[in-house]
Amino acid sequence: MERALQLTNVGRRYGLRGPWVLRGINLTLPPGTLTRIEGPNGTGKSTLLRVLARLDSPSEGKIKGHPRTAYVPERFPSTLPFTALGYLTHLATIHGLTRASAQLAASDTLDRFGATPYAHTPMAHLSKGSSQKVAVAQALLADPELLVLDEAWTGLDADARAELERAVAERTAAGGAVVFVDHDPNRLAGVPDATYAVHEGGLHRRTTDDTVTPTGPHTTVVVQGPPGGRLPEDALRTATTADETTPGIYRLTVPASHSDVLLRTLLTARPSWHVVSVGDETDETEEGGR
Repeated sequence: MERALQLTNVGRRYGLRGPWVLRGINLTLPPGTLTRIEGPNGTGKSTLLRVLARLDSPSEGKIKGHPRTAYVPERFPSTLPFTALGYLTHLATIHGLTRASAQLAASDTLDRFGATPYAHTPMAHLSKGSSQKVAVAQALLADPELLVLDEAWTGLDADARAELERAVAERTAAGGAVVFVDHDPNRLAGVPDATYAVHEGGLHRRTTDDTVTPTGPHTTVVVQGPPGGRLPEDALRTATTADETTPGIYRLTVPASHSDVLLRTLLTARPSWHVVSVGDETDETEEGGR
């Protein structure tokens, strides 16, 4: 099955004579990549994501590729006749797990996002933030090859937002593709492999000069490799910077949300890398200036 999703001259409009929301869209989402979609409200970003998730069919053009896809909308339906745990367990059984395994996976995913206290609460009684945690959990349960996030961070508390950023890093590190829209320009700043803007129905790739530079907390990791070793490609892709300070010793900076993924990549490489130190970039900068 083709895991890369490719749109060729895709257009989308509602109704036979409706105005074109999107037209002439060409986009490829290779495995292991993170793609950001930007644009003002009403330009067609959500329509594009629905096409990518195959929830809407294009009015013209072609879509190639069939990655296993999960989608998180900005507003998750709250009228489903389940509790949070019951809904996730039901979905996990659809994905092929036994009932016992499905319930365990559902419980673990709710716990990851701090949603265990309302696992047995009916979906209709959940707040916007709690409902959004369930929306994120249901997408991750599918172990998607393509994860589509439409303002998925909206309504989440700080811990859950950080956890979702970690989940994005895990997906791409595992070879999945992630495409997202978010109103915060600093969300995952500096991390996407590509950033596109939707404008007047078209899709335009931003250049490096146009994109937002990395902000927010970063982690510094100093590692020592085996004799003659080269940093793993996955580590280079995850890190924001990678400097060889002395032969065989590298100083890497990475968004804090991606630090666990970077460390796991280095420690599971063959041969593995020795982690010399891990620290907050801000703290190290301050100490260096004293």
